[in-house]
Amino acid sequence: MTQSQGLQQFRGAARPGVHCREMTASQHKYPMLSAIESPADVRKLQAAQLPALAQELRDFLIQSVSTRGGHFAAGLGTVELTIALHYVFNTPNDRIVWDVGHQAYPHKVLTGRRDRLHTIKQQGGLAPFPTRSESEYDTFGVGHSSTSISAALGMAVGAAQLGDERRVVAVIGDGAMTAGMAFEALNHAGSLPTNLLVILNDNDMSISENVGALSNQLARALSGRMYAHLREGGKKVLRQMPTVWELARRSEEHLKGMVLPGTLFEELGFNYIGPMDGHDVKALVSTLRNLRKLHGPQFLHVVTRKGKGYAPAEADPIKWHGPGPFDPASGTIFKEKSTGPTYSQIFGQWLCDMAARDPRIIGVTPAMREGSGLVEFSKRFPERYFDVAIAEQHAVTFAAGLAVEGLKPIVAIYSTFLQRAYDQLIHDVALQNLPVVFALDRAGLVGSDGATHQGSYDISFLRCIPHMVIMAPADENECRQMLYTASTLPGPSVVRYPRGTGPGVPLVEEMAAVPVGRAQVRREGRSGLAILVFGTLLDSAQKIAERLDATLVNMRFVKPLDEDLVIPLATRHRAIVTIEENATLGGAGSAVGELLASEGLQVPLLQLGIPDRFIEHGSRESCLTAAGLDAPGLTASIERWWALQSRERIRSAGGA
Repeated sequence: MTQSQGLQQFRGAARPGVHCREMTASQHKYPMLSAIESPADVRKLQAAQLPALAQELRDFLIQSVSTRGGHFAAGLGTVELTIALHYVFNTPNDRIVWDVGHQAYPHKVLTGRRDRLHTIKQQGGLAPFPTRSESEYDTFGVGHSSTSISAALGMAVGAAQLGDERRVVAVIGDGAMTAGMAFEALNHAGSLPTNLLVILNDNDMSISENVGALSNQLARALSGRMYAHLREGGKKVLRQMPTVWELARRSEEHLKGMVLPGTLFEELGFNYIGPMDGHDVKALVSTLRNLRKLHGPQFLHVVTRKGKGYAPAEADPIKWHGPGPFDPASGTIFKEKSTGPTYSQIFGQWLCDMAARDPRIIGVTPAMREGSGLVEFSKRFPERYFDVAIAEQHAVTFAAGLAVEGLKPIVAIYSTFLQRAYDQLIHDVALQNLPVVFALDRAGLVGSDGATHQGSYDISFLRCIPHMVIMAPADENECRQMLYTASTLPGPSVVRYPRGTGPGVPLVEEMAAVPVGRAQVRREGRSGLAILVFGTLLDSAQKIAERLDATLVNMRFVKPLDEDLVIPLATRHRAIVTIEENATLGGAGSAVGELLASEGLQVPLLQLGIPDRFIEHGSRESCLTAAGLDAPGLTASIERWWALQSRERIRSAGGA
């Protein structure tokens, strides 16, 4: 049977619950992919057909992502691996756990979400990362990196406890292997007899045709039943002869060490296979079939290329990691109309300015150079720039060590990623009162990356830490001046700012420290209502204050709170509203409420912030709307509550 005949037979086979459909343009363009509704359909194909499916899937990804943007280069690199995994393993009964999820777009396409891929990262559309509520094939929700091996091990042990025969696979990228959590999981997994396959998707190195062919042959041989039988059988015999056993063990390590970079994983208790070409789908299928039959912890090392099959992405995978809409023919990424510098860019420029005048300034980031605005700094001051890779805990303690020696470390980190280093933040920085500055990017609602990346909790988890100074600038210039202020303080400090651009306030080049713990009254009102704003929602609150003739305060500092302003303000106003782009539970509004309670001031208080639920993906604007923090939402909440307070006052006055 020819490939085309096999395809026709496959496409013509009846599938329960699937009705006949007219041939669409998509079916003409992607005839094989259009017939795939689930991995079960992939498994009906002959192995010889898989390269053609890979080509269609890659073409589809290029075309689909080009219309809306999204994570791109990583997914192109995992096309063949994804097909091979679903072809060999009986998903969803067998579990595949993807790390992070940047690489999981092909997985989404093959698991029934092909026709919705164009909605990814949009409000109401597909989630940007694997999400359990979205598909039974998404076995574990991911967004932060380096969790796959731990989760997969838990699933594998769980299956063994329940007597299930299912197999579990963790797919982790080389970048995610830099986090300590991954090695903690490897160390644990290697000590157990559990059936677990860890696949290292290594996309940071190229592989030549000759080396690829050799390593593929080695991978197939080392994963084969004969090798496994001889290896395990030999161990049983030779362990009875300690001297010979030690010689044999060293010889095996020496042999593998000459051709394979797997000694470390062998020492951790894994049977290491690879490296092999991650774009040879037939070789992957053969190797995975062998590995599926083996028992105990297995480690497969595959080499892929980010952006595979799309020349611009292969040439610059960083640029094409998560592009916006682009022209697939020319490789031109369509840029959004700029309305001014982003907060990340303002931070990057400030850091360069500070480094030029103070040789003690050190920039530290956990693998977020581009996102945090550190590209220029890394070029101008390479000896003072440290990207510690995906290792947030290390980044914080490393900065603490720098501070001990009298340097001025500036840690550029997203709000959501700082959560991963909470212990280090308390014990290694705050407890020792070390002057580490945290430039907290993406504080608040970030938009398209969704619930895993929203910076919803930093005020809540930071303000309970002694010695910590927390600043929330209202605009671009205030952000610059607060960053400078932070660099002058004798203890730890945080400057939190959102994703994107500000209201357009011009930057003042000369830097001056902002008085610590001092708020700023922007408007004196006469209605008896005071609105206290923490951060960049001040612009929206300005219009509401004018409409209601309310007093408006730019609080600037979450900690220390300006008690000298808030207490007198509470005594001369009938009600207070607090606004913040953080969870209301334990947030800045809670700090105001705690202060009023401690002073015995019974003033009606409305706390507006992110509600007690996860805000899903969409544009930043739609996320603000979902949280009730856009201008119409804030206006409606405040006016409704203020009207209620007015009725209560009238009722109380009448009763009196």
